[in-house]
Amino acid sequence: MSEPLWSPSERLVAGSALTGFAGWLERERGLSFESYDELWRWSIRHLEGFWDAIWSWYDVPGATPPGSVLASRSMPGARWFEGATLNYARVALDDRHDRGRPALVAYREDGASREIGRAELATAVGAAAEGLRRLGVGPGDRV
Repeated sequence: MSEPLWSPSERLVAGSALTGFAGWLERERGLSFESYDELWRWSIRHLEGFWDAIWSWYDVPGATPPGSVLASRSMPGARWFEGATLNYARVALDDRHDRGRPALVAYREDGASREIGRAELATAVGAAAEGLRRLGVGPGDRV
């Protein structure tokens, strides 16, 4: 077996989303895992529990919560989070988990870049949405 090309530092591991999620599972759900592999095995053996935990941990701002996490396991055709609705723009612009990080980083062909914060992006998205509403675009329409 060859040596890994790269391994994260202890500091990077401690600050990772996965470490945060594992700690939340222990505090909120009483689930403790000794290793990544153990957490991974739980996630694939207990699909509903894992995905319900992900929904809760990320505090997905759904307009309508799901009636069930996994309504049907048939493949193809599995039905996830049936009945849930959410506003994708609201989720994409939410900065609760990424405070201080840019929403977008744009790179030009000449190498110049520009960071766009969530507040600036939210203003632009709101203006675009209002313009589309004035043009008569509504729910169910495709642009």
